[in-house]
Amino acid sequence: MRHPPVWLLDVDGVINTRRPLWGPELRRGIARSGGVDWPIRWAPALIARIRRLAAAGAVEVRWCTTWCPDADVLERLFDLPTFGRALTAAELAGADDTDPVKLAAARRVLAERRRLVWTDDTAVPVSGPVVSELTAGGRGLLIRPHPRRGLRPSDLTRIESFARRVRRPGGSEADLGDFGTS
Repeated sequence: MRHPPVWLLDVDGVINTRRPLWGPELRRGIARSGGVDWPIRWAPALIARIRRLAAAGAVEVRWCTTWCPDADVLERLFDLPTFGRALTAAELAGADDTDPVKLAAARRVLAERRRLVWTDDTAVPVSGPVVSELTAGGRGLLIRPHPRRGLRPSDLTRIESFARRVRRPGGSEADLGDFGTS
């Protein structure tokens, strides 16, 4: 049985952005967390692509965000199904800087012997030994979007392409075909 890659998905700076590059349509809403109302802005086309990739079984989405304890609020706001949570409230409560906590979640995915897609505007490393560790052997795809623009259509195309590739014993790759997400 083939397991799809696990997509660790951040929210702020990835989905919730000031100027998403998905066309003119932009949605706005309010999400309540910790007794505070937070304005959320997103591109419906981005949410539609995430929804289609998850529904097709191309990826297993897990929220990897400070929103994890309140991810159900976002799922209702974005009209998404329930996704897994990569971080617990206890992990987040004890962290002054959540980037190391998110990195630990990425390492847990690889320890599960799953391929990794990680999208985060701050925690995803851009160079160095951690990048090499997480992407060795083609097992990880790291995307660090611009925090005011978030994920772009080309990023979702990269994720879809990565999800289609399957490593066979001996290191060769196979393409699973189109997930109907273009």
